[in-house]
Amino acid sequence: MFVRGLATILHADLDAFYAAVEQRDDPRLRGRPVIVGGGVVLAASYQAKAHGVATAMNGRRARALCPAAVVVPPRMEAYSAASKAVFAIFRDITPEVEGLSIDEAFLEVGGLARISGTPREIAARLRARVLREAGLPITVGVARTKFLAKVAGGVAKPDGLLVVEPDREAAFLHPLAVERLWGVGPVTAATLHEVGVRTVADVAALGEPALVSYLGPAAGRHLHALAHGRDPRPIDTGRSRRSIGSQRALGRRPRSADELDAILAGTVDRLARRLRTPKGSDVDPGSAGGGRVCRTVVLRLRFADYARVTRSHTLPAPTAHTPTILGTARRLLVAALPEIRDRGITLLGLSLTNLDRDDALQLELPFDAHSGPALDTALDAVRRRFGATSVSRATQLGRDPGLEVPLLPEHE
Repeated sequence: MFVRGLATILHADLDAFYAAVEQRDDPRLRGRPVIVGGGVVLAASYQAKAHGVATAMNGRRARALCPAAVVVPPRMEAYSAASKAVFAIFRDITPEVEGLSIDEAFLEVGGLARISGTPREIAARLRARVLREAGLPITVGVARTKFLAKVAGGVAKPDGLLVVEPDREAAFLHPLAVERLWGVGPVTAATLHEVGVRTVADVAALGEPALVSYLGPAAGRHLHALAHGRDPRPIDTGRSRRSIGSQRALGRRPRSADELDAILAGTVDRLARRLRTPKGSDVDPGSAGGGRVCRTVVLRLRFADYARVTRSHTLPAPTAHTPTILGTARRLLVAALPEIRDRGITLLGLSLTNLDRDDALQLELPFDAHSGPALDTALDAVRRRFGATSVSRATQLGRDPGLEVPLLPEHE
């Protein structure tokens, strides 16, 4: 198993991203507690977080905790533009960039020693450039593995830089709470606390067989490896083009099955259109040989208790056919409705994964002018000419589907 010998992985994470963009663009907000979003908190500045305000919190509760906070509506286009500017800086520093979200990425800088200096020096310059050119604070963790770099970044927040050298990995990692390990959420943490495991050192001392008995084979082996600093995954520069997705924050009010179905249908329409649109090309969506197809549909849910789950289904053949994708997504949603009714829902998202180029696979589907690829192509043509919102489903008329959360842009 290959593991690097030097700390050359950077984890770069913009601090309180949405709120920081608002403070950057409006000088009156600088130094003040800021909450982005009204019904549900999409982001909070560190001044607001100091009062206990947290992402995904009910807006009323957030305002009670921090009465002095300035509440601003989200500006998704501004956040997407800021993300693109920051990622351009990342790629100017190194071609080995793995985006995790619109405000977070891993960078590999191991081959830049002669031209750019040490990883610490590169990280310091990156932070300075992001502040100078994008006007945003960013925290960078540097370590030998992706896991340790991310943990280092979390410890260094906000607006910090922390390098974990290989010879002090255990000294850094083991005193931390067990919740710092990837994959340890509230349920797993409670299970570990019941057997007296509260720190990463406790996990490391417990041993793999015991962890497997408590958590199962996959989770037990995973946590045992992380507790000992083992994470051989390389930077994956192709990560962003293997899937596309969209998600919407819904607030905390109850949503009917019809409302959720309308939101899901609109999401599928947008994603399927993106599949059929060649990236970086003027080729028409739906034209032969230009777009992509997906094999797996993934439904993403966040419940009112902040827990997240995914449900997925793999299709028998790759497709960009809107009704086929929507039918699959609807079946996943229907199966999740009982749990949604019991727990509430604050976010609904969909991802199309296992993408591939469209090599005329659409011809395998029924070529029906009313429901098949021909209709998809015709609707795409109307939207290109008259605007993306010129054609929509009747079920979406008059509905407020919530806020669409920007995701990581696609990259070639």
